[in-house]
Amino acid sequence: MLVFHASSLDQFTMGEFQQQLLTLWGGLICLFTLVKCIRFLKDLFPHVWIALPASFFRSMGEWAVVTGAGDGIGKAYSLELAKRGLNVVMISRTLEKLQKVATEIEQATGRNVKIIQADFTKDSIYENIEESLQGLEIGILEPHQLQHYLCYQDDTDNTETNGAKAFLNIFSKALQAEYKAKGIIVRVVTPYGVSTSMTMNQKPSLIMKAAENFVTESLNYITVKDETFGCLAHEIMGYILQLIPLWVFHSDRFQELFLHVSSAAQKRNQRRP
Repeated sequence: MLVFHASSLDQFTMGEFQQQLLTLWGGLICLFTLVKCIRFLKDLFPHVWIALPASFFRSMGEWAVVTGAGDGIGKAYSLELAKRGLNVVMISRTLEKLQKVATEIEQATGRNVKIIQADFTKDSIYENIEESLQGLEIGILEPHQLQHYLCYQDDTDNTETNGAKAFLNIFSKALQAEYKAKGIIVRVVTPYGVSTSMTMNQKPSLIMKAAENFVTESLNYITVKDETFGCLAHEIMGYILQLIPLWVFHSDRFQELFLHVSSAAQKRNQRRP
C-alpha cells in the first residue's frame, strides 16, 4: 500500500511550481538581455546592420539646407553632404565665411552651393529665406544654428539651456511620429563633445571628436533610431552613463568634480598656441 500525506503532496507541488517559475523568470531575463545586446550592437555598428546605399542621401532630394554652415558642425555637414551627391544651401550670419566655405566646397566636390546670409536672433529673416528656397527640391534640412540660438543665447542659465534642449528633443520626436508614414525622417543627434568654436576648439580625442569625423559617422546613424549620440565613442559613453543612477549625477560631489574637470580642460585649451 502506498500512502501520500496531503502536506507532503502540497510541498512537492509547491516546490515544483517554484522551480518552474524561477526557470521561466531566468529565461525571460536571458531573452531580455539578448535583445538588449543585439540592440546595443546595432547601435554601435549601424553600417553593418543597416548599410545605406551610396545613393541614399541623393534619393531624398537634390538639395540639402544647412544652418550655421560658416564653421564647425554646420560647415562639416555642408561638405559631407556635398560629397554624397547633394547640392547645398548654406545659411549663416557671416557672409565672408559663407562665401569662403562655399568656394571650397564647390571646388572640392563639384556640387552647386547657394548661400543665404541670416541672423537667427532676428525675426525678420524668414521671408528672405523662404524666397531664396523657392523652386528647390529640398531633401535634407540640418537646422544646426536653430539649436545653437535656442540653447546658448544665455549660457549662464543652465535651467533655460536644459529646458530648450529638452523641447528640441521632444518636438523632433513628435514630428517623427507624425510624419513617419509620409516617408519623412526626423532625427535628434545629441553628441557629448565636438571640437568647434563653441567648445573652444579643444584638441580632438576619443571623446572630443573633430567636427569632420563626427559628421561622417553621424550620417551612418540616420536610419537607426529617433535619437542618437552620433558616433561610436559617444554611443558607448551613453550606454555606460545610463547604468549610473541619477542621484550620482545630482550629488554635490559629482557636480564639483565635473566643474573641476571642465575648468581644467578650458585652461589647458587656453594655453594652447
